[in-house]
Amino acid sequence: MRAAPSVVPTLDDLQYFGWRAAAACAGLPPEVVFARRAADAAPALLACSRCPVLRQCEESVAPAESWFDGVSAGRLWRNGRPVNLERGRRPRSASTSASTAASTLTSTPTPTSVSAKNDD
Repeated sequence: MRAAPSVVPTLDDLQYFGWRAAAACAGLPPEVVFARRAADAAPALLACSRCPVLRQCEESVAPAESWFDGVSAGRLWRNGRPVNLERGRRPRSASTSASTAASTLTSTPTPTSVSAKNDD
């Protein structure tokens, strides 16, 4: 079997590999394209940002129907579901931090006052 092209596809490559020859991820190692973690899939996701065949990729792979794990059509998929790459990356805003601090202060129990003994 022929290896996937790593540069600009030739006419022979296009005839043999079809749309896959034009994919920006052609030539990337399988462990990158089929990675389950965003950090491992980063090179494939970057390649997708300049890929001319995103539509064909998603139609062919059909990640939601095939329980796909890896990168397809510019998204990371795990068990056929797109992974939210923004989760946990957003910095907390100052207003969120302030409201969290305020709610912590108001919900903190106050010590009960001890009544003084009178030794009269």
